[in-house]
Amino acid sequence: MWKFIVRRMLIAVPQLFFLSILVFILASQMPGDPFTGMIDPSITAERLAELREIHGLNDPWYQQYGRWIGNAITGDFGQSFRYKMDVTELIGDRLLNTAGLGVLTLLFSYLIAIPLGIVSGRFNDTWADRAIAGYTYVGFAVPSFIFGLIALFIFGFRLNWFPVSGSVSPGLVTGTFEYYISKIYHMTLPALSLALITTVGTVQYLRSEIIDIKHKEFILTAKAKGASENRVYNKHIFRNSLLPIAAFFGYEITGILGGSVFIERVFSFPGIGDLLISSINNRDYSVVTALLLLSGCLAVIGTMLSDIILSMVDPRIRIK
Repeated sequence: MWKFIVRRMLIAVPQLFFLSILVFILASQMPGDPFTGMIDPSITAERLAELREIHGLNDPWYQQYGRWIGNAITGDFGQSFRYKMDVTELIGDRLLNTAGLGVLTLLFSYLIAIPLGIVSGRFNDTWADRAIAGYTYVGFAVPSFIFGLIALFIFGFRLNWFPVSGSVSPGLVTGTFEYYISKIYHMTLPALSLALITTVGTVQYLRSEIIDIKHKEFILTAKAKGASENRVYNKHIFRNSLLPIAAFFGYEITGILGGSVFIERVFSFPGIGDLLISSINNRDYSVVTALLLLSGCLAVIGTMLSDIILSMVDPRIRIK
């Protein structure tokens, strides 16, 4: 097991290296530069050229990449052109919000997906199964930001059940009980909106696993020996069906991170997804490259985590 974990970590190193090159090249090919449209329009072309030269924007891409990756290894991603502060500090403030939103979304996802998947798989080809299938089809078809807009309009503006923007109520003291309750309250509607969309794949996968397993020979044998229906489902079918779901935990993290980009924008939630969109619009390349690299690293780590979990929970896999 430890050999497999070390091997997966070593494989992740070149993946992260090539990812950093790809991220930097893509960001450098974006139109314009950090000074485009962000300063006094009366400034002279000579001053613009001087600013680009001072910040090394006229250097070849490989020289810029060398400076960037060398500083990034030490945790220095430069300064934001837009916010005039260190990128690391800027992202750190937003990362906690996105992490909290992601944890709450994962919790809602499994609380929704597991019961629906069990009902759909156990009572397949019934009206309940068809209703759940209809929900999953709608979930696959509707983009997350459309679903977020609908939830925002109904539960935020019409019913006033949840706040429509921000991450905490103004005037609260950081670290108090009321502060954290307000944080969770502001995250609830965005997390629930994202969970209702991202959970549809898990529901269908769990349904397929249950239907497939309940026709296996060992299930038929257990029933022939007189085991009750509930015992067969709880001890054999349900337990074996959850193994692949647990293995996909890492991929769920990556999917939620990608979906949060749009949800945070819709709800004006100050996370890294909202920061990424605004930084792209403002051509704040130092922030864009740092956020893309962070997202890519989380995707690689999530994939590695899924492989490790699968090797641990599934006894049929033997890693030497």
